[in-house]
Amino acid sequence: MKIIKLDAIDSTNSYLKTLSTQKNLDDYTVVIAKMQTNGKGQMGSKWESPSGKNLTFSVFKQFSSVYIEYPFVISMLVSLAIINTLEKFQIPKLFIKWPNDILSDNKKICGILIENLIKSKIIDATIIGVGLNVNQTNFENLPKGSSLKNLTGNFYDLNELLFSVIQNIKNRLVHIGNHEYTDIKETYENYLFRKDKPSTFKTKTGTLFMGYIKGVNYDGTLNVLIEDNVVESYDLKAIELLY
Repeated sequence: MKIIKLDAIDSTNSYLKTLSTQKNLDDYTVVIAKMQTNGKGQMGSKWESPSGKNLTFSVFKQFSSVYIEYPFVISMLVSLAIINTLEKFQIPKLFIKWPNDILSDNKKICGILIENLIKSKIIDATIIGVGLNVNQTNFENLPKGSSLKNLTGNFYDLNELLFSVIQNIKNRLVHIGNHEYTDIKETYENYLFRKDKPSTFKTKTGTLFMGYIKGVNYDGTLNVLIEDNVVESYDLKAIELLY
């Protein structure tokens, strides 16, 4: 595993994506930055992190020899790898907020961004971006944000956490290509935030509605039980869970 350490960069995902077009990268090449000035999240959101407090890194994984029928399986496996790591460090009440934010109780502690690199209409490689709040304690402008230190009172070694996350990602991604993902989906769904609880959602047009999260599909859509006992499937751009 090759690790590239940077003091500051706009986005580790962008850096690694550009690097992959310039040279052949080793599997599990990691780019880690003390500070990201323009970290990327889902739907174009930004991930802000003070220097040296948190883990902000991206991982390159080659898939050229494997056909991936359901790209969302990558997201499920990476989310579960993060959960496995945090359970090892005894972080309490862990959930996955669809599609791949990691919460402790109702506080966001980790964001994941998966960017697949397509060649000849198939996934050639993927870049896994992770932003994990570790030793940051001030979340003045992020009322839903927290960190491992805030949750437990403990100070964490960033390198120890990094190697644990990478190892768990490796352990999980070996399942890509076996085309039998039932157990993976069920495990992912067991961690879904607000599963089977009455929840409020907002559509892209601003309309609010009530529903119950029931699970996910292999294409990444969310199954929500709404009125008249109807289950509808929604993609990430269609609805937002309010909490």
